Amino acid sequence: MKFNQYWFKPKLYGDGAAPSTWEGWLVTLGFIAFIVYVASRLPNNNSRFYIIAVFTVVLFVIFVKKKTDGGWKWNWGKKKEPQINQKDN
Repeated sequence: MKFNQYWFKPKLYGDGAAPSTWEGWLVTLGFIAFIVYVASRLPNNNSRFYIIAVFTVVLFVIFVKKKTDGGWKWNWGKKKEPQINQKDN
């Protein structure tokens, strides 16, 4: 397994990334499962839940940024290639 392989790709519109490999999907589903598990074990008005949730989200975002091909930036869709007009003489 390559450790420098990217698991996420930048979104086509907006900022952020989406999973592009099975490892990326596995990490994303694991993140969601962990948040749901913690939410089911702790009452919603418990401040420990919010601390754990914020800490987990921050770690997840840092990890995804490091494993995203090309980094995060605002995207406006596919880049248009310049058209070259050639006239026949």
